[in-house]
Amino acid sequence: MSFSYETNATIDAPPERVWSILTDVPGYARWNEAVVSISGRIAVGEKLDLVSVANPKRTFHPKVTRLTAPSSMVWSDGMPFGLFKGERTYTIASDGNGGSRFHMKESFTGPMAGLIGKSIPDLTPSMELFAAGLKAEAERAG
Repeated sequence: MSFSYETNATIDAPPERVWSILTDVPGYARWNEAVVSISGRIAVGEKLDLVSVANPKRTFHPKVTRLTAPSSMVWSDGMPFGLFKGERTYTIASDGNGGSRFHMKESFTGPMAGLIGKSIPDLTPSMELFAAGLKAEAERAG
């Protein structure tokens, strides 16, 4: 069993600017209305403490599992033995005209995904809020 949520944005800013905003944890408070709070350091192997508007009563502790500047980043969290895994992938690509294409996907997999998935709210609105905030901040920073 698996399921996912995703969103896209076209951003009038170069990938390097979008990347610098996306990877600046202290700066999230300035632009990211989808996140109640976040702390930690974005580096491979590091864990973050994240509270989302989608579930403000729970703190998530995703681990940064992949980081390829300025094009992709993956955060992963889950249960032991692969029973349930959540993986958020951020991708930034040049649009060929000085701007960027941003894509964010949250995928859930594992034998318990069906059962746990029933308790996960629709993440689409918070993901769209995240992408809109990133777009606005990157375009304002230019």
